[in-house]
Amino acid sequence: MIDAESTNIVIIELNQSVMVRGIKNRLDELHFKVIELGNNLSEIKRYCGKVQLFVLYLSDSIIDNSVSKSTVDAVLKDVEMHRQKMVLVGEKDYLDDISKRMTGLKHFDRFNLPIEMSKLGKMIEDVLETDGTADAKNILIVDDDPDYAKMVKSWINEDYTVNIVTNGMQTIKYISKKKVDLILLDYEMPIVDGPQVFEMIKSEEDSKNIPVVFLTGNGTREGVLRVMQLEPAGYLLKGASKQELQDKIKSVLAKHGKGN
Repeated sequence: MIDAESTNIVIIELNQSVMVRGIKNRLDELHFKVIELGNNLSEIKRYCGKVQLFVLYLSDSIIDNSVSKSTVDAVLKDVEMHRQKMVLVGEKDYLDDISKRMTGLKHFDRFNLPIEMSKLGKMIEDVLETDGTADAKNILIVDDDPDYAKMVKSWINEDYTVNIVTNGMQTIKYISKKKVDLILLDYEMPIVDGPQVFEMIKSEEDSKNIPVVFLTGNGTREGVLRVMQLEPAGYLLKGASKQELQDKIKSVLAKHGKGN
């Protein structure tokens, strides 16, 4: 859980907007520390490294103005250079255009309009809690044992973007919103077990090609055969070492064309 009162967020306001007012007011209500800036690049640089997040709202008037678009590009490049997290807020078509034009952006997320202000706090928390950068491979750990999941995360989060969910529905929700390069899936989970989650992943067009490695505590021949009958990308015993886990991940990513 993010401590809002110790989280500094810069809102870059290129022109006055009711939407910007709404975003600021909502973040104030949630007790985030909000700093408002215009398009002064020297001011933006001054806050780089001192805040947790930049938010840039892109209105229609900016989209249609070539001078303003140049300013937006300069702001994005400057924030990116300092490896700061940034959220772009705007119409989907314009955000798509930015993604195509500025392929070097690695540290930004996006909120397509319209935004439900009631969900803004959770959206901001999701961005702040995401480890790593967008150029790192994104690995999702699915395990109902928080201690084991956190240990696995600690073993690999220097090299990858790593997030944890604890059940099948959270898995499907996550992969519907985020690009995932590899899933580490607990085979034995209550209610909806690993094989059922695996089937859900493979039944969706957008997720069927994500490689899945089962994590299992059953190292018997019968147990391993039962896992591999589902044809996952691989399996790993829960007693495996840190090095074995790292080697397995590298091997699977390379095999599926997702290596660095």
